[in-house]
Amino acid sequence: MAHFNTTSFIHEPPFPRNYGSEFLLLDRGKGSYLYDTMGKRYLDFGSGIAVNSLGYGRKDLARIAARQMKRLIHVSNLYATEPAVSLAQRIIQDIQAVIPEKQYQAVHFGNSGTEAIEGALKYARRYSANRQGSDHTGFIAFSNSFHGRTMGALSVTSSEKYRAPFAPLIPGVRHLPYNEPEALRAALQEDGKVAGIILEVLQGEGGLNMASPSFISAIQQEAAERDIPIIVDEVQSGLGRTGRLLASPACGLKPDIICLSKPLAGGLPLSATVITDRINVEIQPGDHGSTFGGGPVTTAVALEVWSIINNQAFLSGVRTRAAALEGELRKLAADFDCCGTLRGEGMLLGVPVNLPQDERSNPIKEILDICREHGLLVLRSGENIIRIAPPLTISEKEIRQGVQILRQAITQLHNAKRSS
Repeated sequence: MAHFNTTSFIHEPPFPRNYGSEFLLLDRGKGSYLYDTMGKRYLDFGSGIAVNSLGYGRKDLARIAARQMKRLIHVSNLYATEPAVSLAQRIIQDIQAVIPEKQYQAVHFGNSGTEAIEGALKYARRYSANRQGSDHTGFIAFSNSFHGRTMGALSVTSSEKYRAPFAPLIPGVRHLPYNEPEALRAALQEDGKVAGIILEVLQGEGGLNMASPSFISAIQQEAAERDIPIIVDEVQSGLGRTGRLLASPACGLKPDIICLSKPLAGGLPLSATVITDRINVEIQPGDHGSTFGGGPVTTAVALEVWSIINNQAFLSGVRTRAAALEGELRKLAADFDCCGTLRGEGMLLGVPVNLPQDERSNPIKEILDICREHGLLVLRSGENIIRIAPPLTISEKEIRQGVQILRQAITQLHNAKRSS
């Protein structure tokens, strides 16, 4: 292994410049902590962007991966393996239990959240073309949405910052105001030739907005009346992040297609696109596929991750720790006039910070940089929100430690802005 005498370096070759100007060079992880190549420890309040929900350095998951690698690493998707079949069956069974109104029947495995979205868009188009006609090709998505960076997923993502450099994207996508039922009804009245409606019930990248009951009700009603498949993106909100297996059932949403990824395989690349029987019956051989999706190593690990997370004692513990996190963040927000009302749910929360910004100053980035200097890794959401998404296994002591560092960072920047 190459030796580096620095903890960060510029995004130049050998990597493309996709992720900003500088990043941290990490070496290992344990529990809720990461360690850089110089041995400095960081409390991770982002859990690898909501991926490492069970924390770092899990020997149980490593043993499962190693055991499966000795047996079988990869086979063609013309065949099946026991881990993939068992995982698909478990996913269907457990989702059916929390959304009994639908008949979930099949799971397509991919490698990432954006792949799950791509599959969902294709399945929805296939269904609508067969049932409604080949002119039902459009999609309805919503403001402040983020669904991925491949072309289809990017097309249903709302942010022009991500979209504009790659235009033209797929045609027929309309982005409507989130949480505005009447805008949805008006849009469908104007043009109902829609292949699918896609949404996040808790918007991860777009500001941690929660779907309102009236909004969900309108989506359910309009989709049912017009036979439009509902796609829910639970890539970030699913698998225990809100203290439940999924976030959508608690909102009253009954989707036809569910997209999962991030924490599914404990840090290994895996996604799942879960579909109902009425979608599955329209799919033909060759409609979709993935060379590496659903491999035996990733699915063997994912089956253990799923079993750990979808356990009532575990989820109860998540809700307890989430309440502690929420309490600490509410106290923090109340102590600063620059902080807005806490957003989000469970272990996916956001603190709005409203400080002066200009071409030379980005307050959220500055807060994140100060936190990093003091050993805390946090995320952002939208333009002005600090996003907190720690491992679901984080302790209450670690929660208090992290929030204290965040408090120090906001205090430091707040005082600097006031004196300037």
